Amino acid sequence: MSKIQTTFLRLKSENKKALIPFVTSGDPHPNMTVKMLHTLVESGADMIELGIPFSDPMADGPVIQRASERAIANNVGIKKTIKLVKEFRKKDINTPIILMGYANPIEAIGIKNFVSLIKDAEVDGVITVDYPPEESKDFVKLLKKQDIDSIFLLSPTTDDNRIKLITEQATGFLYYVSLKGVTGSANIDINQVSERVSNISKYSDLPIAVGFGVKDAETAKQVALISDAVVIGSRIINEVENSNQEDLLENIRALMTEIKNAIS
Repeated sequence: MSKIQTTFLRLKSENKKALIPFVTSGDPHPNMTVKMLHTLVESGADMIELGIPFSDPMADGPVIQRASERAIANNVGIKKTIKLVKEFRKKDINTPIILMGYANPIEAIGIKNFVSLIKDAEVDGVITVDYPPEESKDFVKLLKKQDIDSIFLLSPTTDDNRIKLITEQATGFLYYVSLKGVTGSANIDINQVSERVSNISKYSDLPIAVGFGVKDAETAKQVALISDAVVIGSRIINEVENSNQEDLLENIRALMTEIKNAIS
């Protein structure tokens, strides 16, 4: 059983919901990434999504697009991201790390090589935004052999047949995209999200995380009432973008503490 699965089981036994923050590897600078990861854990993260910088992040809005641009300018890509995870693991072997990225960089180094590298770095899960279930069966099998979870996105337009197809391959948890559009692009309709989450749960016992529209503590609180996990990304990247290096970690800590208190 993966660390993602055991974390959700523990939280469920404690009647708690998971808080999953997202940051981009190498943003604002590679020497800040590991410090940020530890700060996120210290301030309430139950697991972390770490974005692999990519030049064409099609699912991401302007905030995370700029984060990828800054990271690429810092020469951070897939291999450097994996090295940063290994550095994080020197002090934290328990917090699940989920890499979130796109197929192009993975295929550029080869899926077997990628899986080998992330296993060595003790990565716990992978979200590949543009790997549909029809095209990722071999990839999922390789990950499963290494006890690494394959996490898929579902959206407001995902019909029931496709939900079934996705849940046949997904492990760890299901990631429900709460709105039509890219990350950080709109306010979510909590009633619509509740209906969709309820429908998805008919097809799988996996925990359901909700993200892409969580902008503040109140929204996080509402999402936590109808799901198993809250994902927050663009709001954190806003802090990264607007903070100077001296204040960045404390600003992230303050935001995370506010969100954690809200969902608790």
